[in-house]
Amino acid sequence: MKGRSEAPFPRWRSGVLVLLVLAFVANTVAIYAGLFDGRRSVPDQAAMRGRGLWQAHNCQACHQLFGLGGYMGPDLTNIVRVRDDARLRTFIRYGTGRMPAHALPDSAITDLMAYLRWVDRHGTSQVPAEAVHWTGTYVIPIDRP
Repeated sequence: MKGRSEAPFPRWRSGVLVLLVLAFVANTVAIYAGLFDGRRSVPDQAAMRGRGLWQAHNCQACHQLFGLGGYMGPDLTNIVRVRDDARLRTFIRYGTGRMPAHALPDSAITDLMAYLRWVDRHGTSQVPAEAVHWTGTYVIPIDRP
């Protein structure tokens, strides 16, 4: 073939292959050396109980975590960064205008707070200010012809 390299494997592809192998080896060494501690991502027992409460009380019907869930209430992914524990406990126990009150014992609210702290450590979700209606609900854009 005229104009093509006679080498079975072009030189630049060899370089890319070497880089990929080196990246794989470096990642493997880092994982087995303990540089990435996967145990940190496992929720503790309190957070697991809180997750169960989140599901049992159907919180995701109104609230979002990591941008997924309902749109009636705020996204709670990073709520523990912007609200103190006392205020969050009050919201959960007594509700708000749109949120029903939940007659949970203190231990259950503590578990729910542990779950929200775990969620906060594992992601972020910021809703743009223009997406929030003055009533506090989200505006879902609908494209119309």
